[in-house]
Amino acid sequence: MSTDPVQLLAEATRHMPLGVLDSYRYWGDESIFVRSLKGGGFTSTDGRSFVDYRLGYGPIILGYRDPRVDAAVIDAIQNIGTVCGFSTPMDAEVVRRIKKMCPNIEKMRFANSGTEAVMGAVRVARGHTKRDRILVVEGGFHGLYDEMMWRSDEDGVVPFGGGLPDSTRANVQFIELNDEDGLAQALASGPPVAAVLLEPIMGNSGSISATPDYIRTLRAACTAHGAMLIMDEVKTGFRVAKGGAQEYYGVHADLSTYAKAMGNGYPVAAFGGRADVMDVISFEPGGVTHGGTYTANLIALSAARATLQILDETNALETVYAVGRRHRELLGRVFTHFSVQHTFAGPDSMFGVHFSESVPLSWRDWKKTDAPLYTAFCKHLIQRGVMLEPDSREPWFFCEAHQEVDLGWLEDVAMQSMAAALDAHVR
Repeated sequence: MSTDPVQLLAEATRHMPLGVLDSYRYWGDESIFVRSLKGGGFTSTDGRSFVDYRLGYGPIILGYRDPRVDAAVIDAIQNIGTVCGFSTPMDAEVVRRIKKMCPNIEKMRFANSGTEAVMGAVRVARGHTKRDRILVVEGGFHGLYDEMMWRSDEDGVVPFGGGLPDSTRANVQFIELNDEDGLAQALASGPPVAAVLLEPIMGNSGSISATPDYIRTLRAACTAHGAMLIMDEVKTGFRVAKGGAQEYYGVHADLSTYAKAMGNGYPVAAFGGRADVMDVISFEPGGVTHGGTYTANLIALSAARATLQILDETNALETVYAVGRRHRELLGRVFTHFSVQHTFAGPDSMFGVHFSESVPLSWRDWKKTDAPLYTAFCKHLIQRGVMLEPDSREPWFFCEAHQEVDLGWLEDVAMQSMAAALDAHVR
């Protein structure tokens, strides 16, 4: 079989739309085909080595093929099994660990992906409140299911691709992050609100973050109006703090969603929150239904058990924060050297880079940044062996294994890449 990515893509296109199993993996003739992953990077089929700050959009918190997590998964496969359709003692064991790390969780259910976790949380919120309307903070990403695939645009609310019936947006209204007046107006007008859904630190908008004042106002407003506050922590959970963004802000949601870092790359997710809210999942008349064949499979649970134990009982997260902080300082020196206006958004473990005079406070602010220059900078980094998403809406993700990165080499590469981007007169 060929190792050339262009030939591999041509062959794959015969079998899959765009030649990939996930549309975000399609980069045209520049699509990447991976041969092996380890630690904080990977090698492509054509022999190129990359330090990876994309990390599969954030699930890798320790490093690729972390031996501690892999050993736990192998042990489960060899000594217990994979899927059984019944419960195991590991179910409650993992939840107990999460409850220790996240005091906002009283009861929990598992899922297979962030999308499924959000679906479960929204359904529970509606089942508990007996309301349908959901407020969603624009710029966030809450999975690829129809109701959450609408987004704000210059032309209003538009579908994120085809195949979405207009009916799926009927009960979803968008509000702007950090706009307290807009929040109050949305809650006070129209049908009663079942829930407000947001990423407190937006993992698909360059880690643009809610202000502490906004989060406190949001919490109080949801309580006053009888609406559930749902914090989507699919990306921030177990990454920005042991207790996620809710520890970071000191504010608890009624319901929360998790995935990504909780399994260091193994497919595991969960949603949970207040016991009285979660207990709407029942066989009683009008109770919410939740389930799934692969939910809480033993591969996922064993990975979560091992990963969470490491994050809870070692200094792994402190290492991740220190690594991110050093990278932030390095990039700041590079941008300052070239007199490029820049700001950083979000915590050290997943910060966003924005070529702007001030830190964006909403998706609308991001639209005013020099995103084309950032994209050009990223493309030159990729050519030089530094992998990240060439879109300033995606943060730089860090893992424990990134402590091995040669920062001197990286700073030299970043200098070369910034010079090349500016020479192209992108701005």
